[in-house]
Amino acid sequence: VQLQASGGGLVQAGSSLRLSCAASGRSIRGYAVGWFRQAPGKEREFVAVCPRSGGNCYVTSSVKGRFTISRDYAKNTVYLQINSLGPEDTAVYSCAADNRIITSSYSDYVQYDYSGQGTLVTVSS
Repeated sequence: VQLQASGGGLVQAGSSLRLSCAASGRSIRGYAVGWFRQAPGKEREFVAVCPRSGGNCYVTSSVKGRFTISRDYAKNTVYLQINSLGPEDTAVYSCAADNRIITSSYSDYVQYDYSGQGTLVTVSS
């Protein structure tokens, strides 16, 4: 499966963005798709995941209330809606997919077999 993240840009604090992770080659129905971000000078961190086979999507607790993850099987795309953006959200956001990853590994980027180039989100204060 090939992944392409898009939707990033330069925005002002308080704005919203919707990032897209478009998949091709395979249906995302059979894959867990996770979103990660890496801020300048920091380690990559897990943001959200949609498990395979219709499992409930969820975001990590630190962004709950501002971030929402969703998927559209018809468009073979997983979305990350980000509201009330702040400078702390400035990062490269990327998505990754895997069809065998176990639940306990969802937050571990290296456990995903497939990933794509990220999209840069820059939030000005």
